[in-house]
Amino acid sequence: MCGICGKLNLDIDRPPVTRSAVREMCTPIVHRGPDDEGIYADGIAGIGIRRLSIIDLKTGGQPIHNEDHTIWTVVNGELYNFKEIRRDLESRGHRFYTNSDVEVVPHLYEEYGDDFPSHINGMFGIALWDSRSRKLMLVRDRIGIKPMHYAVESGTLLFGSELKSMLAAGMRRDISPPALSDYLSYNYIPAPNTIFRAARKLEPGQILVAHNATVSLKHYWDLPARADADGLRSEAEYCELIRETLKDSIRRRLMSDVPLGVFLSGGVDSGTIVA
Repeated sequence: MCGICGKLNLDIDRPPVTRSAVREMCTPIVHRGPDDEGIYADGIAGIGIRRLSIIDLKTGGQPIHNEDHTIWTVVNGELYNFKEIRRDLESRGHRFYTNSDVEVVPHLYEEYGDDFPSHINGMFGIALWDSRSRKLMLVRDRIGIKPMHYAVESGTLLFGSELKSMLAAGMRRDISPPALSDYLSYNYIPAPNTIFRAARKLEPGQILVAHNATVSLKHYWDLPARADADGLRSEAEYCELIRETLKDSIRRRLMSDVPLGVFLSGGVDSGTIVA
């Protein structure tokens, strides 16, 4: 688990975003990433991370950039198909300077633009800053395993894996009565709402794009529709499909430069994973 955060000035008359301002946002989420801290700031925007090192312990520090240092990214999560992506990108002429899964992100963006998240298999919250076009992108994985919050107020966009980072940057603390009602009713607050009026959750499979002082949202993925009757399979075929899908899913998640373990709860899911 890592934690990312950052700030973007939508109003050019706002005071510059500094490294110290981003560091203040990183401080409340040290518990998410005790191994390292990384910050990039260029006046209009700043992104930061508290890192828990899992892949590429030596050279995988973030933020990570492209060859000419014009695209910067921080990622909370893991990209399971990064090796295949990297081989393809290298064949297209991209050069890498780490062994990190995160480094494929800026190069994917160079190749595919705003459509880059659709090429990733993983669990992730991504912040990407394109300093050439002055564009910030926030991305959440397809089913929302990793969190991403944002707020737009007073000509500034704030974001973070946790609301604590945004509060540290001065976000208003007004409580949202409908969100409080949801919490007392359901024991959680459904997206896109949060407990604070000013903040929103990025929804699963969603992208936020902040460009030219405007902020827009779009989905890059949704749950596929059910197959037509002609596409239905036998029970035995579905059992084999589930087995192979599960095996492939677990295999992808075994990439790590640190020891691995499994929590056994006594239920069907964790027992199946161990088996």
